[in-house]
Amino acid sequence: MKTVYHKADSRGHANHGWLNSYHTFSFANYQNRDRTNFGVLRVLNDDTVSQGMGFGTHPHRDMEIISIPLEGDLEHKDSMGTTAVIRKGEIQVMSAGTGVMHSEYNKNKDEEVKFLQIWVFPRTLDVEPRYDQKSIKEGEKINGFQQILSPNKNDDGVWIHQDAWFNIANFKKGNGKNYMLNKKGNGVYAFVLKGSAKVGDRVLNERDGLGIWDTQSFNIEAVEDTEILLMEVPMELPAYLK
Repeated sequence: MKTVYHKADSRGHANHGWLNSYHTFSFANYQNRDRTNFGVLRVLNDDTVSQGMGFGTHPHRDMEIISIPLEGDLEHKDSMGTTAVIRKGEIQVMSAGTGVMHSEYNKNKDEEVKFLQIWVFPRTLDVEPRYDQKSIKEGEKINGFQQILSPNKNDDGVWIHQDAWFNIANFKKGNGKNYMLNKKGNGVYAFVLKGSAKVGDRVLNERDGLGIWDTQSFNIEAVEDTEILLMEVPMELPAYLK
């Protein structure tokens, strides 16, 4: 088993006033040759958007974009005609494919929005743009893994154009479980949302990240009540990036 450890305070950071963002991987003005991506996981941004502020209309292409709200509500509008609000307990996915314009705003005047913005390289270029969002609150599991994303349209959670599986791991202190990877050649990037846990041989605290690959399984044990996002992705980049 191989691992790479990213301590929370080692992430890139940009505070624009209206947006306070931490970057696990190279993004915008934060460029680190050693932290460009983890397999096909290209972006993991931990964003806080101030009241009444947001991202103006901007383009995306050939990327699977996943948003997971942690606090507050975020309004989404795009060139496909979608207008939607995503909230804590939901997950949003947008396949940018041949090209999409979109904006994201915190319309609330009394609270910030905190959310994860995640980008994954798709298997192929020029897929048809699409949007989806689903509630993940109903399927919440304690002391287990809740699948929130997969490659399969009929699976739990949303789906994307990539052999990736995302799970939320919720464990009470002292509990744990073994995670089995879904596909050979994949790795898992574990990102602690709250609490602390021993993942493999490493203790992770809030907002720490650990990439794990060249293994079929690893163990998670909660040091305290813990919530972890597990992002299983192919480690080999698609042919169009080689």
